[in-house]
Amino acid sequence: MAVTEGVGTKVPGLAGVPLLGSVLDLREDSLGTYLRARRELGDVVRISAGPPGLRVELYCVFSAEGAQQVLASDAANFRKENTFYQEIRESFGNGLLTSQDQDYLRQRRLVQPLFTRRRVDSYAGAIAAETQTALDAWQSAPGGVVDVSDSMMELALRAVARILFGADVEATVPVVDRCFPVITDYVLKRGYSPVRIPRTWPTPGNKRAAAAIAELYGVCDGIIERRRRTGADAGGGTGDEDGGEDLLSLLAAAGGGEDGAFDDTELRDQVLVFLLAGHETTATSLAFALHLLARHPEVQDRAREEISKVLGDRTPEAADLDRLPYLTQVLKEAMRLYPAAPVVGRRSVAASEVDGFTVPAGADVIIAPWVTHRHPRYWPDPERFDPDRFAPEAEAGRPRYAWLPFGGGPRACIGQHFSMLESVIALAMILRAYEFEPVDREVPVAAGITLRVTGPARCRIRPVAPS
Repeated sequence: MAVTEGVGTKVPGLAGVPLLGSVLDLREDSLGTYLRARRELGDVVRISAGPPGLRVELYCVFSAEGAQQVLASDAANFRKENTFYQEIRESFGNGLLTSQDQDYLRQRRLVQPLFTRRRVDSYAGAIAAETQTALDAWQSAPGGVVDVSDSMMELALRAVARILFGADVEATVPVVDRCFPVITDYVLKRGYSPVRIPRTWPTPGNKRAAAAIAELYGVCDGIIERRRRTGADAGGGTGDEDGGEDLLSLLAAAGGGEDGAFDDTELRDQVLVFLLAGHETTATSLAFALHLLARHPEVQDRAREEISKVLGDRTPEAADLDRLPYLTQVLKEAMRLYPAAPVVGRRSVAASEVDGFTVPAGADVIIAPWVTHRHPRYWPDPERFDPDRFAPEAEAGRPRYAWLPFGGGPRACIGQHFSMLESVIALAMILRAYEFEPVDREVPVAAGITLRVTGPARCRIRPVAPS
């Protein structure tokens, strides 16, 4: 709701240190700082960070109702115009994640037909094949111990690259694996720095990032050029039984009418966004589902019993997504406790009243699923792992935006069905093959472009005994 500047209740500010505000707290533990802000001051909190002249004011909104206003009902007033999105845009291109206004609407119209449920379901075979490859590799895990974060990152990257590039997957995975960490670290440092030197200056950090971006762009551009030249995917599609086209071929062919089609730069931008958002988010959900199941053997046994009854020995398929409700609840609860996008930023256009407080024009606004997913108003005993929170009757009693791992409103993640399909298929196959015990009972995390695991996430695995 728009308001006149200066009218309304002033947003309470989190106490920081003189001169620097809360900058050190945010650098050391931004997620913990947001939790403390809500606990001490409520659902709308102002956090100041940085020295005078370079200070940033963050207006943090922690309630489900406030998140719904910012992301959905008043979305036009809260735009992706902050520094962080600009850095992502300059590194990964102007795809669906970062584009705005007519650019975004046109891209969404071109891409939407490729993400129908029927189309996404056709990728189930490719997901199952990559999961089986990962399971086979675990047979030789040293000491029967695997790092589930590293393993799920590799699985999710291979799955999304195979679906995007078909038989070109082997050419892309090593480059993405090598270049993405360099680029994402660069984006984070620049996005959170009060002073950003030009990217063209020949500093070691700029040169390292420029080389990684050039290599990543080069491999994508090469595949796109070959695809344009041949007019088909690179042999064999995604590996599904029907030999379906890979997503790049479909993107290249998309368009018609007033929206035209993607040129080569736009095509690369979409590919990079799908690689970025399509593997790190799903990998995070899978890794923490396995970590939590290892710590809760009774939940693990219940999920495995459901899998056995529904699947037996057959390979899971898309239709099984609706036949495995408890496994889906496990994933949703893992995504509640460890949302892949723990913090979402916007910038306000006009002054607005949010939860009774005035957020000024031009403010940097923070929505924090990490905090909203732990809000005691919606989640009793919020740190407890309990998949029954997502039984249908429990879900019906909560506000829509109390759980928002895929965002919401007009900018909600276009790939959420793909993420759930991949996660359910992979988790079903993994739990049918192996039992998990925790080696690392606590896994440290931090906020990056996505949720970042900052320490080991190891589990001991044992093959499931034949029934």
